[in-house]
Formats: sequence, C-alpha cells, structure tokens
Amino acid sequence: MRAATLTDFGKPLTVHDVPDPEAGGGEVLVEVLATCVLPYSAEIFSGERRYPLEPPVVPGVGGIGRIARIGPDATKLRVGDLVWCDATVRARDDALTPDITLQGWSSRGEGGARLARYLHDGPFAELMRVPTENVYPLPAAAAADPARWSSMTVYAVPYGGLLAGGLEAGETVLISGATGNFGSSAVAIALAMGAGRVVAPGRNRSVLDLLADRFGPRLCPVELSGDEETDRLAMTTAADGPIDLVLDLLPPQAPSSATRAAAMTVREYGRVVLMGGVGMLGGPDLALPYPWIMRNSVTVRGQWMFSRTANVGLIRLIASGTLDLTRDHLTRFDLDEVNDAIAHAATHGGPFDRTILTPNP
Repeated sequence: MRAATLTDFGKPLTVHDVPDPEAGGGEVLVEVLATCVLPYSAEIFSGERRYPLEPPVVPGVGGIGRIARIGPDATKLRVGDLVWCDATVRARDDALTPDITLQGWSSRGEGGARLARYLHDGPFAELMRVPTENVYPLPAAAAADPARWSSMTVYAVPYGGLLAGGLEAGETVLISGATGNFGSSAVAIALAMGAGRVVAPGRNRSVLDLLADRFGPRLCPVELSGDEETDRLAMTTAADGPIDLVLDLLPPQAPSSATRAAAMTVREYGRVVLMGGVGMLGGPDLALPYPWIMRNSVTVRGQWMFSRTANVGLIRLIASGTLDLTRDHLTRFDLDEVNDAIAHAATHGGPFDRTILTPNP
C-alpha cells in the first residue's frame, strides 16, 4: 500500500510503498477514505509539541473507511461496511484504569507507549489496522460524502467533554477557547445537545460575529480583554444567569489565567471540565483557589478524549441532522499531497474549517 511516513521530527512526511498491514484476532483492516488533518499537526511533526510518537510512524488520528477484512470475533461488521475509526485505543487487560493510546498520534504513560508500539500506524495510508471495538458503522447516507464525516475527529473531543460534564438540556455552558477549531465545534455540539445558552469568549471579534450569526440568540459572544477580573465579569454578565458548566479547550499557548477566568464563572455546585493544552509547553500551571472550590461545591475534572459510547451518540447527532456538517468548509488533498495538507491545515484552523486527506479518493 501507499502510506505517508514521519521518518523523523522536523522532516517532511515521505509518501512511499510499504507492506500492507495484517489484521489479527480482534482487529479489522480498513481501506481509508478520508481523515481530518488537525491544525496543529505541523507542530507535532516538527517536534514542537513533544508528542510521544516514535518514528518511523504513519501518523494521523481517526478516519472514515470501508472494511476490507474482519477477524473471526466480529459478529455484526461486514466487509464493505462504511465505518468511523476511533483512534482512542484502550488496553484490554485492565477494565478499571486501562492504558490508552491515540493510534498514530499520541499515548499516555509507559503502558500507552507499549500499546502504541503494537498499534503504531494511523490513517495517513491506504489501509489501516484497527481494533474491532474501535470501528463504528455509519448510516448509508454517509456514503454520499465520507470526507465530510471525517470531521468527527474534531467534534468527538468536545462531545466527550460535554458528556463528562453531564450537560443537560436547557443548561448554560461556557466554552473557553470558543473561537478555535475545537472550541467552535464545542459550541455547535453543545447547542445540538440542547444547551439553553452557550457563552463563547474569545479575542477574535470577527470569529465571535461569525458564531453569533450562525447560531443566533442562544449564543452569547464575549470579546476578551486579557485582564482576568475584567474578563470574568464580562463572561458572567453575558450569561445573564448562572453558568452550569465550563468546558476548557484552550491550546498550549494560552495562559493559565485565561482558563482560571473562565472556570471561576461557574455557579455554586457547577462543573468544570479541562480538555485543553494549557501548561503542556511550560509556563504557569493552572491554580484554582481551594476555598472557592470547597465552599462552592464545584466539581473540577479532567477529560482526555471520550468514552466508546460517545462515538455512537455523535453518529446519531449527525445522522439526525441535529449536528449539521454541511456548513463545514472542506479542503481535500490526495495522499501524495500530504505535506501540502499539513501546511494548509496550519494556516486554516479557524471555525469549521477542515483539511481532509483522502488516501483512497
């Protein structure tokens, strides 16, 4: 098969012929049709983000494909099925605290690294070997444009965060980092899940206007000044009532003070979910006042990626039209254009802007 390989950090990916992967028991082989190239991919492949990838590796995270081969333990999947491949792979030998790797992308701890060495390669290739439990059938309508469904790579992350925070219909949620690629997707997901109001803070006025125009009166944009106290007051005022849930998706470059300003808008007995990258590249860590958390009975939790069942829920949201993917802007690249795709993604990471690699167009 043809694949794009990261041979070393700081070098362009190499597109070449490599042996076809062989699926063993508990695995399926998928013909990759489309995968979303994330805006920060160039930062990973340059080594700037210090992700625990071990070159040489075929990178990428999640994708849409057709099943080419199934193992003997698959009871419902069939060859030819159109599927979503979730990159969040969990070790099978510890149900309570399983080691996790993001296939072709990242891992957590030494156990995750060991798992990554086995399920090493991602979707920047014509074929990908995937654990059976990480493959989810898509509705027949998805076949009209599989590339559009590959945006699930982005939407699934904030969906997992909102599920972890227990978002209920009618609640007010604040999305910290709302003007970014993941944050704007979180806005769309929260509204699709029935949020009564979404507070969307950010410094980019034009993006805030775009969000307000797209989502209407349930969206409350807040232009940030960079002053923590001023911004906290502005966000609280915009909510026009208690904020039930805060979801933070700020990138590593953001100051921890921005996360704190957003987190401390949450009401008494409210919830804060941390999914961003603050502190991953150095700088001050997030500090929240102990008395504030304790006396207000605030729940603060981290969430890396999402549960297996979240995949099913997200597919249902899209299939029903509750989450509308048709307004996302897609730019497509063939496998041989992978380095162009990575460069394009780096400069087109705004709201609902997707860069799609199509190994089998």
